[in-house]
Amino acid sequence: MRAVAANGAHAGHIPARSSGRTRLLRLLLALGALTALFATATATATARAADATPTRAADATRSLAADAPTPATQAAYLADRLRENPVYVTDQLPRELPVSTAPDFARLAKRTGVPTYVLVLPSQSSFDGRQLLGAVHDRLGRDGLYVLVDEGEVAEAAAYGVRAPADAASTVSLYELPYDAGPLLSFERFVDVIALGGEKATARAEEARAKHGSDEPAEMYIGPSDRNNQSLLTGTLLTGVPLLIMLSAGYVRRRRRLSGAERRVPRWVVPGTAALTAAAIALTAPVVFDETRSSAAPIPSPADLSARVERVAAGLKQDPVYADPESPRVLDARQQDRLHERIRDFRRSDGGGPVYVSLVPQTPESESAGDADLFAAAVHAEVGVDGVYVVADPADGTIDVYNHGLRLDSNHLFLDLPDSVAYGDSKAEEADDHLMGERLDALMTFLDETPRTDRPGFESAPAPAPRAAEENALPALFATDFWPGLFVGAFLALLLSGIAAGLTWLVGRLLRRSPASHESPTQAPATVSASDLRRTAHTELTSLTREFNDQGEHGRAWDCLDAALLLVDGDPGRTRERSADPATLVTVIVLARAGRAALAGHPTEQCCGVNPLHGPAVGRRHVRVSGERNNRRMLPVCEPCRDTAIGCPGGIPDRLLKLPGAESGGSRLPYYEATDGPLSAVPDGITRVIDKVRETAGVH
Repeated sequence: MRAVAANGAHAGHIPARSSGRTRLLRLLLALGALTALFATATATATARAADATPTRAADATRSLAADAPTPATQAAYLADRLRENPVYVTDQLPRELPVSTAPDFARLAKRTGVPTYVLVLPSQSSFDGRQLLGAVHDRLGRDGLYVLVDEGEVAEAAAYGVRAPADAASTVSLYELPYDAGPLLSFERFVDVIALGGEKATARAEEARAKHGSDEPAEMYIGPSDRNNQSLLTGTLLTGVPLLIMLSAGYVRRRRRLSGAERRVPRWVVPGTAALTAAAIALTAPVVFDETRSSAAPIPSPADLSARVERVAAGLKQDPVYADPESPRVLDARQQDRLHERIRDFRRSDGGGPVYVSLVPQTPESESAGDADLFAAAVHAEVGVDGVYVVADPADGTIDVYNHGLRLDSNHLFLDLPDSVAYGDSKAEEADDHLMGERLDALMTFLDETPRTDRPGFESAPAPAPRAAEENALPALFATDFWPGLFVGAFLALLLSGIAAGLTWLVGRLLRRSPASHESPTQAPATVSASDLRRTAHTELTSLTREFNDQGEHGRAWDCLDAALLLVDGDPGRTRERSADPATLVTVIVLARAGRAALAGHPTEQCCGVNPLHGPAVGRRHVRVSGERNNRRMLPVCEPCRDTAIGCPGGIPDRLLKLPGAESGGSRLPYYEATDGPLSAVPDGITRVIDKVRETAGVH
């Protein structure tokens, strides 16, 4: 308008012949002024639209036509907080990150070497962290490192106008730390990597990704169930070990007395040793199991736990609809106006009254531990006015309604509230705003139709939230399952001492038995080395050759010698070569011993099928051949193996011959499974072994 007036004054001095030009100039100036005015209005409307939630394009469009100023958006609100202090910690996570931890974040942020702005907010699936940081940076107008931290870790980071390896630092904090490390330690690791600089930070990130890409670091904290296991183990050891010492000492002393070899030991030695062992376990267990908390969360102060309720209550005293400024907006200006109108109408209705709507997320880390009933009761107590208190969660879209002092049928509110209002339908689940405006409008209709009562109704007192100081505290080590562990330890001591006594008796009985043949079968172990097999095979074969030449026997001894020589291509020296096959060496030993027995006048057709190195068999039995499954097989057995099969069937698998180099799944296979050569014919007799050797060699 000032431009138009100035040009008009100047036009008064223009000659009459220039009147046409003057009118044209005035017209152009007027058009320019109108254009400038339109541009200014458009810019203002656009700025208001930019302040709206990015995901709600419809809200931005409606705000252009709104007469009242648009409420501050999430990004604008957070930018204002960072303008006051570069570290902002929400009051919504006191059980995990109290507001009082802000100085700790500020201290760490100074180590980055660049201006650092930290936002600690609840994790929300309804916004993109990088987009939020960008919007906050745009509104704050300051370059620096922007970091978003949630209740678990560093969620997002971005550098604007500064050199900082934000992505590498985020990667390191993600891969190097377990999930229970906590947000403060996650931010500390993030800051340490930022301080390294670009090249070192990138190398650290690549190393962390390669090392922990598929192998997450071990957890830093244990839970109550783990502590119960520790208590059980402590109790078991505290009674089991000392009692086992005393029982074992008594058994040994009794065995020595029976054998006449008892030695005089002072009476106090055994109980003293047991008592010292118990004391050592009791003193060592708290040092080994030294955990005291199940989480990295610091203990919040009373002020931390009351901050959010006070903030919401103060907002509700000013406006019956409180939208959490830290969360994305779920109500546009038109929906807010509509909700205010419905609340006023309900308040003036018969039996109606105040309605307070809190659009605030409910998380397990909040002061009410995610209990909307408890939150509503705390807000009602802080506001100090009876009414209907509505808790609408902008994060998950749930709506809860509580009657505190109005003449409304509380059972109807609790039981008959439609699920479409309380939880929403599939469309609400998919929408960014959970269709909160439409559902709150439906809620007001439901309140209008709720039956009135003669007396005011009140919600029953909700159960208190867990005490923050005790919520993450582990039980004492000498508690919970420690006491049952004492009885378990005593039972195990008795059981183990009985088993040990039984095994000692069985082994002693087996050792007292005389060997059934001159080969001393009990001296042959189940697992032999390749060097032992080479040495034994060479000794047995050379002995058979020498004894055969001395006697000139051409019966069974010749058949055994012939088959054994076929296995080594006629050269006994081949048994000493390191490349000799273990199965072939065992077959040579079996044939050589059978041939020597025939020369000595003790011919035998069967050798032990459990371990062919045991020597001749005394019969055939179904024996258990697997320790894991009840697999049985008919095998010839020597006398010790027969006694084991009768007295301790489960001991046979441990006596089966295992060939060196025949491993499967980390353990050696029995000889008859490790080869399909002549050795596998041992259970069928010496004659079958000789025939299979000749078949393999092509000799008939």
